[in-house]
Amino acid sequence: MAKVLLLTNTQGASAEVLPALGLLSHQVKVLPLEAAVLVDAPVMDLIFVDARREFPTAKSLTRLLATTGVEQPIIAITTEGGLTAISADWQISDVILDSAGPAEVDARIRLAVDSLNFARIAAEGVSTEIRQGDVVIDEGTYTAKIRGTSLDLTFKEFELLKYLAQHPGRVFTRAQLLQEIWGYDYFGGTRTVDVHIRRLRSKLGPEFESIIGTVRNVGYRFTVQQPGREATSELV
Repeated sequence: MAKVLLLTNTQGASAEVLPALGLLSHQVKVLPLEAAVLVDAPVMDLIFVDARREFPTAKSLTRLLATTGVEQPIIAITTEGGLTAISADWQISDVILDSAGPAEVDARIRLAVDSLNFARIAAEGVSTEIRQGDVVIDEGTYTAKIRGTSLDLTFKEFELLKYLAQHPGRVFTRAQLLQEIWGYDYFGGTRTVDVHIRRLRSKLGPEFESIIGTVRNVGYRFTVQQPGREATSELV
């Protein structure tokens, strides 16, 4: 059973707007078709918007819901003639005719709610961590650790370490690193990269400084190491 929010200005509520909805066991909450009600609206699984007559109001509301970050699926209810007014800029998940039967309404609700749940699961499963040997870099919190010890890095040092760790073993020239980390509009020279590499190695400490290796006359690379072992890259 889903928790459904129905936004409509119709006095007959769901019995008139979408008759089949009243024949199902879903929990339905009816509120006026206006943005103000959303401030104290209960947490629901799905939002139905009555778009049978008040097209400008319904469209403005669906767009507002989308731009304010409402994650619940939004389904517009309209008539067969009203389908011509529905377009992508309504920013809705689905549209359904007010004459739809109970089986169709129930299927639309289940599909919309299931899609939201799958999206949440997928989002939770995406890790923001980069793990290379003893090094753990968390993009979400902008933190880097070695064997559980946090590194006190500046923003650019963090970005530099993260970028190299994302491409283990690959050699980057100073110009490439300058472009990727500092951007096209940075007017400093490649010497900036060398300075930040030295600072980064210093903060990694004697045991781990060699994970940032130097390839003579080329540039730098991140050396993958086995947990608990020191890297053996050349330092210059």
